[in-house]
Amino acid sequence: MDLFKSFISLLALINPVGAIPFFLSLTQQQSSIEKRNTIRVASISVFCVIAVTALLGQQIIEFFGISVASFEVGGGIIMLLMALNMLNAQVGNARSTPEERMEAEEKNNVAVVPLAIPLLTGPGSISTVIVYSANSHHWYDRLGLIVIGAVIAALCFGALNLAEPIARWVGRTGINIGTRLMGLMLAALAVEFIVDGLKALLPNLK
Repeated sequence: MDLFKSFISLLALINPVGAIPFFLSLTQQQSSIEKRNTIRVASISVFCVIAVTALLGQQIIEFFGISVASFEVGGGIIMLLMALNMLNAQVGNARSTPEERMEAEEKNNVAVVPLAIPLLTGPGSISTVIVYSANSHHWYDRLGLIVIGAVIAALCFGALNLAEPIARWVGRTGINIGTRLMGLMLAALAVEFIVDGLKALLPNLK
């Protein structure tokens, strides 16, 4: 398993910088202490989602009787839809619906839902971790996914702590440019997912 590719795909999916406008909107009524607590809980939640999914990915798809190839195709389609939204600098409904985001703004505690799930770790990132976990042949591959989860959680922690300076420095335009670049990389990775899954499901394509 290519851990670097796994890291890039998950980073593009989670996109901590792209989540900054939503974080600022969701926490605008919070005090500095409440914001720090929200950031800490959200970052820990991101790590927990990735770690648990990495450890139980194989068992999850086996429980539902789904083949890895089918999950690759399905996950790749979700990734591609998210990538298309990111190319338009939009969060997209593959992560959360407008109704969910509107309801979230009325909540006092937004760290786990909707910030960590589904704005940061949504269906795309969860399905990606499941596929990588199911395709891992050694225990250290799954350990690598957990380490990647820790690194991404740390990046989320840093990005959200610096949300206001980043928003002032690069502005919405800069964040949108970064989101589009992530979307372009994600689209390429999504196509790889779909092609690999189709090759396994339809051997004649090889």
